[in-house]
Amino acid sequence: MAYTLDQFAADCRTALLKDPGPAGRELVRRYTEKACTDADFVATHLGPHADAERNTLYEDPDLHFCILAHVYKGAKASAPHDHGPSWAIYGQAAGVTEMTDWRLLEKPANGKPGKVAKVRTYKMTPGMAHLYGEGVLHSPRRESDTRLIRIEGIDLTKVKRDKFEIAA
Repeated sequence: MAYTLDQFAADCRTALLKDPGPAGRELVRRYTEKACTDADFVATHLGPHADAERNTLYEDPDLHFCILAHVYKGAKASAPHDHGPSWAIYGQAAGVTEMTDWRLLEKPANGKPGKVAKVRTYKMTPGMAHLYGEGVLHSPRRESDTRLIRIEGIDLTKVKRDKFEIAA
């Protein structure tokens, strides 16, 4: 039986109600992997008809976490960033994303970006999901089309986030 959006959202909600911290988020990460490997779920929410870089599939009315579908066309690289006061889970449904984790060297101050240094780089392939906690710096890079499911602890379009640059 296919994993539906309703079941995915209910599973995430139940996990976060039981434990909004690391253990609950780890369950949400596992549910995200389940959704990323369910062919029907991916076809329904990330199939050929889907072309928006950001499509909110679900926003919890009480806990405020969001389930998003992301479709990226062609190559794209993002600057190092965190998710402000929120956590996020990236789930790879199609394509490959190279992720880099960064270490903070200097906090942003006086309108200037913070400075970061590279810690490690790894590839996310279909079926993988990774949790980034509050303040965890990372950056994705894609060489071709990708499709992802992302969970945000809160709607990040409503959050001010700091800028970071790679230290020389």
